[in-house]
This record gives sequence, structure tokens and C-alpha cells, in this order.
Amino acid sequence: MAPPRSSAPADDGRTRDRVSALLLEHGPQTAAELATRLGISPAAVRRHLDSLVAAGRIEERVAREPQRGRGRPARRFHLTDAGRSAFPHAYDDLALTALRYVAAAGGPDAVRAVAEQQLAGLEARASSAVESAVRLAGGAPVDRAQALAAALTAEGYAATASAISGGGQLCQHHCPVAHVAAEFPQLCEAETAVIGRLVGSHVQRLATIAHGDGICTTHLPGPLRPGNRTAPARPVRREPAAPDRARTRTSTTPTNDRERTPA
Repeated sequence: MAPPRSSAPADDGRTRDRVSALLLEHGPQTAAELATRLGISPAAVRRHLDSLVAAGRIEERVAREPQRGRGRPARRFHLTDAGRSAFPHAYDDLALTALRYVAAAGGPDAVRAVAEQQLAGLEARASSAVESAVRLAGGAPVDRAQALAAALTAEGYAATASAISGGGQLCQHHCPVAHVAAEFPQLCEAETAVIGRLVGSHVQRLATIAHGDGICTTHLPGPLRPGNRTAPARPVRREPAAPDRARTRTSTTPTNDRERTPA
């Protein structure tokens, strides 16, 4: 029989989540304070703190407190932005409420203006990354898409680009605003326009996560590769119809009815 699996990793994860929750609820704390609240030894809590620091969820800061006098400065642990992001947020609900108000006040064009404004910063950052990446290359749409995919991945889109016979495809495996874009397609439309400007070509959206697809797929048209080019069938030249020889045959030997011999 297989030995029973240890629950230590799960217990460690729960303890670290409790440490993060205590820092969120009570603010920065020392290892001794956390150990007292958790009911474990300072050495045990230090092991969890080291793991959270390595994961980027908390950070340690030195703070000299007046009441401590000349003693050793207190070392307190703070939640980082990454640590706070692990807790539930209502950003989607806030964005939906704001866009619904904008749509009611200004209509679809106002929502489109908000979407374009929201993507302006992303376009500026991705544009510089794309231009620097393809400066030495030919700058073809597919090459620019490869650089754009890397820039979008840095923005949290988990993007990839691949070449196909008719050009290329840009795939985004994550959409940070999928829940909002499901109600306001202007976000997808503005994003598609940004992709087209960055790759320098007209593009076409084939699928979006906001509409229930697994990934967002954008087609990048381009010239066919020589190996994949299919030569068009040559038109069959029609030959002129052959004349009916039975009808057009002319005899070179004159006939004379009077010379015919009856059977």
C-alpha cells in the first residue's frame, strides 16, 4: 500500500495565508507579535515569513521606535502590493458600475472613448518595446507580433504569436478585463485597433475570452510563404471545334453524272 500523503504543504499554505491576513487586519508586525497571535513559536513563524518574503508577498522593514531607546531596532513585516492582490477585490464591479453610468450619460461613443483612454498607456509601453525589438529586423507584421506578444505578456495577457501560411496569429491566453468586456465590447474593439497599429497591418479578431472562447485570437494577414503557396489552376484553353469533315469535305475529282455506270 502506498504511504499516506503528508498534509504539511497544505498546513504550511494555510499558516502563511493566516500570516498575510493578520498583516492585512492589524498592519505591520514583528515576528514575535505574529507568533503570539498564531500560537506558534517565533522560529516556526520565521520560517513562514522567509517563504512569504521570497514569494514577494511581504517585505521586512526596520523601524526604530522611540520607546525602545537604544535597544535593537524593531523589524516589522509589511504586506506588498502583490500580497494585497491575493485578497478578493471588487474592481470588476466598480468598472461595470462606472461604465454603465458613462453609457447612460454619453452613449456607446463615450464608452469607446473611455476604452481608448484606458489602452493609451498600454499602447505607449508596448510600442516602445516593439520598435526596439524589431529595429534590426525587417519589421514584418509577424515579426512585430512576436515582439508585441512579449510586451503583452509583461502586461499580464500571457500572449503568444505564431506564423501561419496566411500571415500570423496573436493569441492572448488571459484577459484582465474579460468580465467587463463581456458587457462592453468597445473594450475589445479598442484593443483590436491597438494591436493593428502596433503590428502595422489590418488585423481581424477571430475569438475573444469575453465572448466565451478559450483564448483571444487575432489574425494578422500577410504574404503566403513560398513553401505553402498554392499555385492557381491554369485555365484550360479551349480548342476551336473541329469542322465536320463529312459536311465540309470537298472532292478534288469532278464527277459527271453522264459517266456514271448504273449498277
